[in-house]
Amino acid sequence: MNNHTALNYQEGRIAILSERAINDHVASCCLYEFEDAIAQVDRVDFFTPKRSYKSAYRNYTWAKRLTRSSKLANHLKLDPNSFTLEHDYDMFFMILDNPGKFIALNTLRNWRKKCQKAVCYIIEIWEEQIPQWKPILELFQDFDHIYLGHKNSVEAVAEITGVPCTYLPFGTDAIRFSPNSITSPRGIDVTNIGRRSVVTHQALLDRMELGDFFYYYDTPKNFHIQNPQEHRNLLANLAKNSRYWITNNPNFNDDPRSKKGIQKEIGYRIFEGTAGGAIAIGNQTATEEFNKHFDWKDSLISIPADASNIADIIEELDGQSDRIEQIRRHNISNSLLRHDWVYRWRHILETAGLEITPEILTRELQLKQLAERFSPIPTLSKS
Repeated sequence: MNNHTALNYQEGRIAILSERAINDHVASCCLYEFEDAIAQVDRVDFFTPKRSYKSAYRNYTWAKRLTRSSKLANHLKLDPNSFTLEHDYDMFFMILDNPGKFIALNTLRNWRKKCQKAVCYIIEIWEEQIPQWKPILELFQDFDHIYLGHKNSVEAVAEITGVPCTYLPFGTDAIRFSPNSITSPRGIDVTNIGRRSVVTHQALLDRMELGDFFYYYDTPKNFHIQNPQEHRNLLANLAKNSRYWITNNPNFNDDPRSKKGIQKEIGYRIFEGTAGGAIAIGNQTATEEFNKHFDWKDSLISIPADASNIADIIEELDGQSDRIEQIRRHNISNSLLRHDWVYRWRHILETAGLEITPEILTRELQLKQLAERFSPIPTLSKS
């Protein structure tokens, strides 16, 4: 019985090691969306382990304590999955939600010999956690380039690994998230998923109790899903049908006095909400990177961390119909032109010195044409 699966095995030029068969946490769905987006525009072979790495990680931890060697512990951990690459690839690529997922890499025992380039994308690594990740980060030295989802951790990771590191912002399947038209009806008044303020949440619940107000929010405690593609479709439909979309810092609920609480990064929510044309409203710090990637007017309507007057804020915005339409147009068009996953993949390929595929050019043209439908209406200056 095989303990792995090779998907779309077609003599591809990109080998992707994916956890989609063993990790069903909701937070990983956007990572699988990126993998799927790559497969749409490139020749990809997916390698998907079937058996969990929990025991392997425990074995690694104990071996590390006994040997005090990360490399030796990595070899002694007893990999539950094993696969040998049959042909050469231009690039090996892996998305990790945290550095600990490096444990899965030995699944492809000859990955480095068979791949001309090796690149990975570590989604989450906070500065305060880097010391505890240091032994594992030292194992990343065989990569040619490491991309990080947290800007403020780039220098430290580069120093530990000795590998060039670059911040790579998140993205979306912008076509999937794009509404049919700027006038499409939006039946959800406010969507508030992920980390949230207790005060703001209660104020929205109170407003909902008054009637004629659809407030969508999380209720599950354990966030596991059955189908990642279906979940992303659901999220896209929420964004396309929401008038307002709460977006906060990804470490919103952490102690603001802690090192993690101080570190400010851009989370997923604002990419998803703006792509759907919702009005992004929340407590997102305007960092240098935020201002670079969301530099259009009203990309975020900033509110206090605890906004007990959220209903009044929304009512005031509702009275500015022209402004609301312009925000929607800016959000959708900029997402299509700047934040689709294809632009992230193009950047990775160009940095690695690999050819841009015809499918990438076709996708970019589709995005440009769709964006033209939502271009902001020029405003006449008063004479």
